[in-house]
Amino acid sequence: MRITAAGVTPLDHTILSGKFHGSKAPLVLGNEGAGVVEEGGGTDFPVGSRVMFFGAYGAFEDGTYSEWVAVRKEDLCLLPDNVDDVSAAGIPVAYLTAQVALTLAGFRAGKTVLAPAIGGSIGNAVTQLARALGAKHAISSTTNHAKAEQAKALGFNEVVDTSLEKLGDGVRRITSGDGADIVVDGVGGEVLSEALGVLSLGGSLTTLGYSASRKTTIDVTNLIVPHASIRGLNMFAQPQAAITDAWNVIVSLLKSGAIKPIVAKTFPLVEAAAALRYLVEGRPFGGVVLTI
Repeated sequence: MRITAAGVTPLDHTILSGKFHGSKAPLVLGNEGAGVVEEGGGTDFPVGSRVMFFGAYGAFEDGTYSEWVAVRKEDLCLLPDNVDDVSAAGIPVAYLTAQVALTLAGFRAGKTVLAPAIGGSIGNAVTQLARALGAKHAISSTTNHAKAEQAKALGFNEVVDTSLEKLGDGVRRITSGDGADIVVDGVGGEVLSEALGVLSLGGSLTTLGYSASRKTTIDVTNLIVPHASIRGLNMFAQPQAAITDAWNVIVSLLKSGAIKPIVAKTFPLVEAAAALRYLVEGRPFGGVVLTI
């Protein structure tokens, strides 16, 4: 396929830093992207189809920081007409991960969900999906007051500004003391530890990232007392059926306009290094995308 836009993700930085097990140089980065099928798509993805995709690209084989890439059919998803290529390029990793995490946690309408870091890809995707699917509360957080104001302006009304109050205090305030049924955390470090403290009876925390730190200390009574659980999520270990089911939910919500990916900034492919630096150091509200 011909790549028209490629998402820039924290995983790209982890791989580039040599901290992702199994990735070996030389390697073209880029774990997600959007573009046009140019050859070999068959009846499911005819030549000319606009698609987005996710897989082992940029981790175990050459990825999307490129003009062309060979993609397995099972990794493709047809793009809804109302989604442009730039927006689409930042959908697969965040939204597939978010939806799979919610499904594994047993999400259903009426549940309360906490996904820290509203400006980050995972935090924002989980919050949007949970809200669109009928969560009682879809809560997120930010350490930055300006981001809290930006989130509010974009319609995210349940964001804890941790420059003003502790995460746990904010969650308990929003939920009138009930806490969260489901936590999906891509931050790690102290945030994970604090998030464990707001789990409701029978609640669960899914950890799937470590943008703050790989290490934390937990109070085991935050698991024991509420009879709660914690699990890790590796998207590369998910069965195809789980990915397909997640795509179906995401595409339906994209078509209806119930979810809308946020792109903070685009860069041309030749400025890929600057794009990755901006993502890691600038910590923008929304995704970063390469245009090709």
